[in-house]
Amino acid sequence: MKEKGYRLNVGLIIANQNGKVLLCKRKGMNSWQFPQGGIDLNESPLNAAKRELFEEVGVKHSDVILIETLKDWLKYDIPKKSRRSAVNNRFKGQKQKWFLFKLLKDVEISFENDPDNEFEDFKWVPYWYPLRVIVSFKEKVYFNVLNQLKYSFCKEFKNV
Repeated sequence: MKEKGYRLNVGLIIANQNGKVLLCKRKGMNSWQFPQGGIDLNESPLNAAKRELFEEVGVKHSDVILIETLKDWLKYDIPKKSRRSAVNNRFKGQKQKWFLFKLLKDVEISFENDPDNEFEDFKWVPYWYPLRVIVSFKEKVYFNVLNQLKYSFCKEFKNV
């Protein structure tokens, strides 16, 4: 699981009941992404995903069901010019375990619980839309994640 130079991280695809996925806008940037966050010491990836759901977007884990978890870990390198925070300066990239969740009901998206204050806006978008707006260094990971989860997504949202 651990790999030198890569921060362990979870990526979250959250789908609403209409089959749209949550995309969040990074604060002070024109950059959109799925919620994601680091895995704490001695924390399982699933527990990190549940914690990050609440911290990043204010969604309680009791308000979602887990549709699928990717078996493999995916990683990307962060270009040096994009390594702004102290955390990102210690790592050359992120190694991620991805989760697909479905909301059980409409919930309010909130950024109030995020200690890092990462996001300033959000939107619900079609499944493949994130590939059009994601930063280039994450494109390959997003393509792989969406491809690997598409069967489970389509099975869950038959009418979408």
